[in-house]
Amino acid sequence: MTGEAHDDHTHRDLRGGGLRAAVFGANDGLVSNVSLVLGTAAAHPGAGFVRLAGLAGLLGGAFSMAAGEFVSMQTQREAFQRELAVEADEIKRRPESERYELQELYVERGIDPDLASQLATELMADPKVALATHAREELGIDPDALGSPMQAAVSSFVTFAVGAFIPLIAFLGGSSSTTTILLAVGLTAIAALIVGGLLSMVTVRSWYFSAIRSLAICALAGGATYGIGAAIGTSVH
Repeated sequence: MTGEAHDDHTHRDLRGGGLRAAVFGANDGLVSNVSLVLGTAAAHPGAGFVRLAGLAGLLGGAFSMAAGEFVSMQTQREAFQRELAVEADEIKRRPESERYELQELYVERGIDPDLASQLATELMADPKVALATHAREELGIDPDALGSPMQAAVSSFVTFAVGAFIPLIAFLGGSSSTTTILLAVGLTAIAALIVGGLLSMVTVRSWYFSAIRSLAICALAGGATYGIGAAIGTSVH
C-alpha cells in the first residue's frame, strides 16, 4: 500500500423481497392491531373479549398479508418471465437487429459509436449475457432479481404476527383496566420506534425520521379507534 485510502462498502441484497415484506409486515401488524385492540378495549368489554378480537386481527391480518404478498409478487414474476421469454426469442431469431438496438442504446447514452458497436458485439456473443443485458437496458429487469413470492409471503406472515402481538401482551394478564391500556400504548410506542428505525433500511429516510413517523402513525390510528370505541361503548351502555 502507498498510503492511498480505499473505502470498502457493501450493499444489502434486497432482491428476494423478504426484507421489504418483513419490515412492512411488522409495521402493518403493529398499526392495524393496536387500532383494533385499543378500539375494542375503549368500550370496556373485558380483557377476554379484547384478547379474542386481537387474536382474530392477528391471524386474519397475517394470512391476508401473506396471501397478498405471494399473489402480487408471483404475478409480477410471471409478467417479467414472459417479457424475458419474448426478448430471448428476439435475440435468437434476429441477433443482428438486437445487436444494433443495443449499440444505439449506448450511443444515445454518449458512448462513442465505434466503442458502442464493439461493446454490443461482445455482449451479444454469449446468449445468456445478451439476454441479461437487453433485459436491464430495455426492460429495466434484472433476470437474477425477480423476487421470491414464498419468501415474501412467509416473512410478511411472521413479522405481521409479531407486530400484531405486541399490543396484546398487556392484556394477557386478565385485566383491561386503564393501567393495562396504558401499558399496551407504551409497548406499542416502543415497538413503533424500533420498527420505524428498521424501515429506514429499505428507504432513503434517516432512522430518526422513520421512527418518529411510525410512532405518529400508530398514535393517530390508535387514538382514532380508541375514541370511536369509547363513544360506541358509552352509547351501548
